[in-house]
Amino acid sequence: MSMIFPGMDPYLEAPAIWEGFHSSFVVYMRDALQPQLRPRYIASVERRVVVESPNGDQRPIIPDVWVGNRTQASATSATAVADVDSPVIVEVSALEIHQSYLEILDTTTGMRVVTVIEVVSPSNKYHGHGRDLYLTKQAEVLSSLVNLVEIDLHRSGPHVVSVPESVARSKGPYDYLVCTNRAVGPREKFELYPRRLADRLPRIPIPLATGDRDVRLDLQAVLELAYDRGAYSDQLRYDRPCSPPLDPTDEEWAKKVISRGVQQAV
Repeated sequence: MSMIFPGMDPYLEAPAIWEGFHSSFVVYMRDALQPQLRPRYIASVERRVVVESPNGDQRPIIPDVWVGNRTQASATSATAVADVDSPVIVEVSALEIHQSYLEILDTTTGMRVVTVIEVVSPSNKYHGHGRDLYLTKQAEVLSSLVNLVEIDLHRSGPHVVSVPESVARSKGPYDYLVCTNRAVGPREKFELYPRRLADRLPRIPIPLATGDRDVRLDLQAVLELAYDRGAYSDQLRYDRPCSPPLDPTDEEWAKKVISRGVQQAV
């Protein structure tokens, strides 16, 4: 079954689904841009890793190579004690939260980064090292000669994209937001693409180095490709409430969209 929502599918925002979808969405963005960029530029998928421990602490790790080693404890490492009940042994590893993003590199200037494209994740929004790491990278880009494109496809969570929330909200309500800040011109100027749940995701220009024309990125086409290739129609439980929840008006609308989509698929 192809996508049933006209724009972003809110069921993709579910925590159990988002991380895998996010990674493939970034890769398909790269694939959509690559033919337009070459030979001067290339789009490269980069990754941050935030490790969250069982007690909720987070620490950022940006590895060049991640090497894991697991050793088994010696059979003599524990001493048996008589007359005690046998416990159930569990081991909880730290949770790695991967944050993929795109960099557009200029091959004529030693692979200089000219544009960063971020797809915001929940770990970028909420308090902790994930948010701190994102905001640090955001500030670095905004203080440099690098363009910044931020794509927020999550309805919930605190505002994190670089445009002030009060400014974005003053232009009207939105559920999803795309924000572009160009390196050339005043950095206080932002190009916004606010979208409601029922709206198609935008076709946006991606800025490159000074003097070169923008290239085009159709976010809806990328979304539909990621949805189809990931077989999300078989994974998503449209018979259950959406997570994060929809407001009552959007929930009624979504039920009609889902019902219509299921009928068409039969």
